[in-house]
Amino acid sequence: MLEPKRKKYRKSFRGRMKGKAYRGSDLAFGDYGIKSIGRGWLSGRQIEAARRAITHAIKRGGKVWIRVFPSKPVTARPAGQRMGSGKGDISHHVAVVKPGLVLFEVAGVEEDVVDNAFSRAMAKLPFKSKIVKREA
Repeated sequence: MLEPKRKKYRKSFRGRMKGKAYRGSDLAFGDYGIKSIGRGWLSGRQIEAARRAITHAIKRGGKVWIRVFPSKPVTARPAGQRMGSGKGDISHHVAVVKPGLVLFEVAGVEEDVVDNAFSRAMAKLPFKSKIVKREA
């Protein structure tokens, strides 16, 4: 699915997801957005599933922005393999999501259509999120 074209390092540490997201916490492009309340890793497949749910629900009207990109590689070892012999191969890429990060934005659509589209998309996400609206 989604993955970076090139990286400086092939594999990365797991890291910690403490704190809130201060960057990317406001609406920048659209009138409505999905903002995360919880924290976690968002895989490229989950981003694509949510994007499809939004575009299908708004029936190709308006414009959709994806504000997250899976740039962190996640490694996995085959099942039944003994301990040792290094780190596993890259299985997929994820985006690190902290509370307060805006994930998707939409413009040019009525509010009731947006509520329906975003509720379908939020069902695809692995953490709690809420719908935010641009202040007038």
